[in-house]
This record gives sequence, structure tokens and C-alpha cells, in this order.
Amino acid sequence: MTAQRRTKRSFGDGSIDQRGENSFRLRYRVNGRRYTVTFHGPLTDARKELRRLLHDGDTGDHVEPSRLTVGSWIDQWLAAEAPGRRRKKVSQRTLERYAQLLRTHVKPALADKKLQKLRAPDIDKLYADIERKGEIAPRTAHHVHVVFGACLATAYRKGIVANNPMARVERIPNPERQTFNDDELDTDDIGEGLDETELARLIAGFEGSSLYPIVVLAAATGARRNELLALRWTDLDVGNATLRIERAWEQTRKFGLRLKPPKTKRGLRTIELDPATMAMLGQEKEHQQRIVASIPDSLSVDLSLIKLPTTALLFPTVPKAGDDFDFSKPRNPRNFSKEFARRADLVRRKAGEADLPSFGKTRFHDLRGIHSTALLDAGIPVHTVAQRIGDDPAVLLRNYAKRKRSKKANKSVAAAITAFASEFLKK
Repeated sequence: MTAQRRTKRSFGDGSIDQRGENSFRLRYRVNGRRYTVTFHGPLTDARKELRRLLHDGDTGDHVEPSRLTVGSWIDQWLAAEAPGRRRKKVSQRTLERYAQLLRTHVKPALADKKLQKLRAPDIDKLYADIERKGEIAPRTAHHVHVVFGACLATAYRKGIVANNPMARVERIPNPERQTFNDDELDTDDIGEGLDETELARLIAGFEGSSLYPIVVLAAATGARRNELLALRWTDLDVGNATLRIERAWEQTRKFGLRLKPPKTKRGLRTIELDPATMAMLGQEKEHQQRIVASIPDSLSVDLSLIKLPTTALLFPTVPKAGDDFDFSKPRNPRNFSKEFARRADLVRRKAGEADLPSFGKTRFHDLRGIHSTALLDAGIPVHTVAQRIGDDPAVLLRNYAKRKRSKKANKSVAAAITAFASEFLKK
């Protein structure tokens, strides 16, 4: 075959010119407009591609050839605020998380690839490389897949690509995949579970710290960090011993720290509080009232007439030495989590690493799981627990299934099995 050969066809069928080994130029017309595309592969596949292009032109599914790259499309998708099939606008924090995942894990490998030339094997290789490097947790790798899939689905929905290559991907990251390190299960995605005794010892280690009331309320309610830090005293109903959660902090690069509704509609909820937690919050409020009125702790006075600002937070930031106390100034959520981690590690070292090895791994967010696990182990219905913590029952059950069962739960299971078996083993 010569270096350049044209396969003769009728005007309506287009034409194929060979440009090199396994390289062909396809010419065709759709609605009177002429198009030229380059195809790499054997001649038989080039003919199939030409027939597909002509068929798409007849059915109205034709997609105009474009030199748009994967990287450029990702930028366009993010600039449009990551539109999806549900047309639900994502939060700024979520948008920035999408950008971080795509920028860090997809762009380095595929940014220069023509979007219309992207194929499933390219994505399979990307996922294989991510798994081989082992630099991120399995759940994070799955998040990359979900976000990149949404990005490509939008391109297909808008007619920018003829087919969505994600539909043929075979190497989808498994969020449940277990990874091992030094013969220990990597629990980064699951979080640490503590029983009642361990949790009590952890919380006791925070006594005397400004973090103590926040840790107590987190363990007692299962509320999210950004919900707790956004609570105001006006959200507390002392008479009914309830706490209303209707806002949360959102920390973004673009807007900094700002208030927004909870993560989901389920997040808008009223939580019942136990007497001990109510007493703790009462002490915290009295402490702030004394600061407002400049009354020392040693002086016994009636504080009921001292009013806090309507925007006063339950847990405002602690001012630096010499600065005035601003009851409406929030704590930095990320700094708070880091401070919690340092304190938890300190508690672990004081208690002895062999005695409480999991304390150093416990994150503040794990208190939410510990709270819900304790309620489920106690036999509280799933939908009731989900409503309390503002979560989807299905998500709650999935996370619960991953956690280690407490000793109390194991004893309850053993007792139930014993009672059940004794019924049908009676002689």
C-alpha cells in the first residue's frame, strides 16, 4: 500500500485517506457541512468509524470534531460549578474538593489528552496507577472516579463527546478495598471505635481544656464538627432540654469561613439532650456570662439577669492574651481538628500506648460514629438514630457495618443466639 491512498467512495459515503501506518483521514458531510477527522487503527476499524459518523449524522446524534482536551474540559466543568444530571448546585466547599481531586489525580495523567479521543483503557490505566502508588485511601480513589465520572457524563449529555468512555471502564476503584500496612488494617476510612470506658477516659483527658465542652457535646449528640462550632445559645431550649441544629460553617478558599445550612436537609433537626450534658452546657454559659459582666468565678452572684449577645456562639474562639473576648467569633474548624488530634495523642501517651493504642488514631469526626454505634448497639431503631445525627439511614447502616462491634454488642448477640438456640434444641 502506498504512503497515501484514498479509498474511493460515493460522495454521500465520504472518503478515507491513508496518512501513514494505521493512520487514516476520514472525510464526510453532515447537513451539507464537510468534516475531517483523523483515525488511528486498522483500515477495517476506520471504515466502521466512518459508517458510525455517517449514521450519527442521519439520526441527529453527530458530534462535531473538537480539539478540546480533558484538562480544558475539567476547567470548563468546574467553572460552570460542576453541573450534574440533577441540576443541584453543589456547595463551594464541595466544588473545591472536586477541583482538588481532579487537579491532583486526573490532570497530571490525562490533561493533554483530546477529550473526544479519551477511551476506557486510558481511565483504567489511570485507576491502576493510582492503586499501584497507594498514596490515597481506597475511598478517596473511589471519590476520584465518581467526580471524574460526573465530569465526563456532563460532556456526553451536552453532546461534546459521542460516547461516555466511563461506561466501559472495568477497573472502578473499590471503596471497600482493604489495604494492609505492617499487618494492621488501614482504618483511615472507617475511623476508630471506642467502647464506653475508653470514650470516658478519652473525654476525661480533655478536662481543663477549652475543647472539653465541645468534645462532650459531640459524643453526646453525634453532631458534625462544623454544626457544633456554629451553634448559638439561642439554639438551646433549656426548658425542653433540646438543641436545634440549623446551620454549619463552611470553610472555602474562595469565601473563607461562612455560615450555610447543614450538609443535607436531614441536617435540620432538633436533638434531645441528657441531664448531664445540659448541666455541662449550663456551666459553660455561666462562664461566658461571668466574662461579659467581669465577675470572677469565686464570687457567688445571680447570673440570670446577665444577657449574652444574640449571636453569641456556644463555643467561640479563645482570644489571644490582651485581646477582647468576641462571643460571635468562631473557631477555625481545621485548626480545631488539629488541636483535638494533638490532645488525643497526648492522652494516649499519658495513659500508655499499649493501654490505649487507638487514642492517637481517633479523629474528632469519629465521635459521631461512636455515638451512632452506641445507640445502634443499644437497640435504638436505625431511622431514629439517623434522624438524630442528620444522616441517611442507608449510609448509617453501611458505616455501622464497617465498624468493630463493641463488647456490649457482642454479648447481646451471644445472649440472643443462646436464647434462640435453646428454643429449638429443647428435648
